Amino acid sequence: MTPSEIAGTLAELFGVDAVNAIAAGSWQVETPTFRLLVLLSDDETWLRVLIPIVPAQQAQPFLEQFLEANFDDTQQVRYAMQQGVIWGVFQHNCSSLVVEDFRDAIAQLISLHEVGLDDVFNRLVESRIRQIIQAAKLQGQSLESTMQNLERFYAEGLMGDENQTPQAREETLAAWRRQLERLWSEI
Repeated sequence: MTPSEIAGTLAELFGVDAVNAIAAGSWQVETPTFRLLVLLSDDETWLRVLIPIVPAQQAQPFLEQFLEANFDDTQQVRYAMQQGVIWGVFQHNCSSLVVEDFRDAIAQLISLHEVGLDDVFNRLVESRIRQIIQAAKLQGQSLESTMQNLERFYAEGLMGDENQTPQAREETLAAWRRQLERLWSEI
């Protein structure tokens, strides 16, 4: 892709008013919900597209899940950390990049931004639920006895928010049950 094709595609996707040429070979797209950076290397052979996802401090508990997502889910885009921020990043050689792949990469980056920490949090939760199931099975517990233990932990205040309403506790326990039932036979 050439710089003019990049600029034209950005203008088509976001409108001329949202796209700012911040330097030669560099564009910034500003929308009400995100900021997207598009940067060419000095020799204009490589393109990098970046979108901030979350401050690294907030992401710290989920770094393993971000790396797993890079391996399993993110396709042609990746998570990366730079200057205290987790970014969504797409890099490609300009000579082989076509407009459709550029558009797809931007859509994937925007999707990563919209999801934020939700996917990595869910990955972490699922790994913890798997650990609970493994421990319960090692102790010879059934699904029902595991669920009873969780209910007891919530009733005694060992788990959950102390200001949680009875309805919220029931919803949380129902979510536990769904996840335990979904994963129990896999482990």
